[in-house]
Amino acid sequence: MVFSSTMFLLYFLPIFLVIYYFADKRYKNFVILIASVFFYAWGAPKFVFILLASTYLNFYLVRWMHNSQKVKKRKFLLILSVLINIGLLAFFKYANFFVGNMNSVLINIGINSVSWTKIILPIGISFYTFQTLTYSVDVFRKVHVPLKKVSDYTLYIIMFPQLIAGPIVRYNHIADQITERKETNTDRLLGFYRFSIGLAKKILIANVLGGYADSILAHDFNSISTQTAWLGIIAFTFQIYFDFAGYSDMAIGIGRMIGFKFPENFNNPYTSKSITEFWKRWHMTLSDWFMNYLFLPLAYSFSRKLKKNRYGKFKANTLIYIYAASITFVLCGFWHGASWNFILWGAYHGAFLIIERFFLKKILKRVGSTISLIYTFFVATMGWVIFWIEDFSSAILYYKKLFSFDFSSHTIMPDIEFLVMLSFAVLFSFITLSKKGQKLQNKIFFSEYSKKLITTMFIIAILLLFISIASITTADFNPFIYFRF
Repeated sequence: MVFSSTMFLLYFLPIFLVIYYFADKRYKNFVILIASVFFYAWGAPKFVFILLASTYLNFYLVRWMHNSQKVKKRKFLLILSVLINIGLLAFFKYANFFVGNMNSVLINIGINSVSWTKIILPIGISFYTFQTLTYSVDVFRKVHVPLKKVSDYTLYIIMFPQLIAGPIVRYNHIADQITERKETNTDRLLGFYRFSIGLAKKILIANVLGGYADSILAHDFNSISTQTAWLGIIAFTFQIYFDFAGYSDMAIGIGRMIGFKFPENFNNPYTSKSITEFWKRWHMTLSDWFMNYLFLPLAYSFSRKLKKNRYGKFKANTLIYIYAASITFVLCGFWHGASWNFILWGAYHGAFLIIERFFLKKILKRVGSTISLIYTFFVATMGWVIFWIEDFSSAILYYKKLFSFDFSSHTIMPDIEFLVMLSFAVLFSFITLSKKGQKLQNKIFFSEYSKKLITTMFIIAILLLFISIASITTADFNPFIYFRF
């Protein structure tokens, strides 16, 4: 079940909200927990038992760790907790990848391949795993005390608004909200506005652009023209942004409606003027997770091994950055999917971060904002080719089509709806480059509402909701890209 389905919009969410708002304060968390278990079981009825069992085990492991006074014992329990959670992720998400690659090697050297039944990827396992890890590590670091009740911990891990695709909520950012929070009428209205805007991003923009992008994928790349190839990757570039940012808006909106304040996940990433800045604006909770739980620990451990401040032409800090950034972004790519193209995509972004660290960032400052903006958007768009097309040889062929200047081959003409929605996508992606656009965004998302603005936003939100639902019921194309991660 995803937020953009009629089952969720017309049945699950309204019923849940009615029960939640009428429930006594003592039972509100219980209502969310039951709804979350049902929500997850709807899409993964078999894995939900594994999820609940591992959650229960992790709760008591972390509690045992917190209560222990022995450093070695605490470290052992932390490692055990991490291994259990990483083990689940590795088995369900990456076993097929490793066995498939091992079989390819065995076949090439003349050995029979290993028989293997492919494992179905449970929905949201990457997001679920990262939240269990942040809980274990934050408690170990004594950033926050553990939750007292296993039901509250389970609620934190599998809360349905952000279970499937985030935002990834760090434990210390939400711990107090689980045990003590209030949802006001203003919160409910703002949450409803945010949800409706997110749904419109997903249905009215991302789905339309995705339909055209998918039609390009269905063709033989040898037969398409250069202009079609460019329209296809541009469509996907905006599709993946509005698809995922829209889902994040919906998650933040639902959370706000029930008193939770989830962190922002996107901040106009295509207005970035470097790839370094892009990763501060794109999927921000993921970037924050990798920074705090992988990059910084890697950098710290490597720095302890270095004995000098300079090695030849390189400063020690530069070597530390290269080491930590390389591993972090390769694993970031691998986190997105068990395929070599995702690893390559992560390495691609990591390489640009390192190049910018060396010299490119200084050049970008000199050439000005416009060229820096074009450079960043171009690099990000070229990266999406690898992300979009999993087969490496097909991706190479697509790159060739982009730069072959072949205008005589078959052109897949976009319809008016696509062109209109692409125009909206461009407008909303870059609107904050102007002061008025930034002011408008701040007023809609982050400012207190006047009575006049409340009425206006309510009318807009209702219209967006009804148009989106109407679009869902009449269309048979409603994908969600990050659903598979």
